[in-house]
Amino acid sequence: MTPVIILTLVLMWQAVLVGYAFTLAGNAADEGVRAGTAVPRSERFGVCQSAALKDLSGAWREGATVEQCDGTGTVTADVSLRVPVLFPGSIDFPVTVHGHAGTVEEVKH
Repeated sequence: MTPVIILTLVLMWQAVLVGYAFTLAGNAADEGVRAGTAVPRSERFGVCQSAALKDLSGAWREGATVEQCDGTGTVTADVSLRVPVLFPGSIDFPVTVHGHAGTVEEVKH
């Protein structure tokens, strides 16, 4: 019975990590878009990328990518994170979760 309980706990923990990865990706996309709307278009991607990755810990940041942060009228950002196996910073599954966010571009005069 003990192996079944341990296997169940491991699978539940892995499901928590997948959910947490989705939460982190969505939050990173939100932060990137928020920072990207306040700068000129020429500086947008760099500012967006650094803001999106800023709050991620080192283990999560290693597999994170900001795929886009642009738009005219509406600024959108897509952030991808790899899902770790049991512990962040160890082996990653070949599964990537995506976070997407968008907001209206601020008018600059």
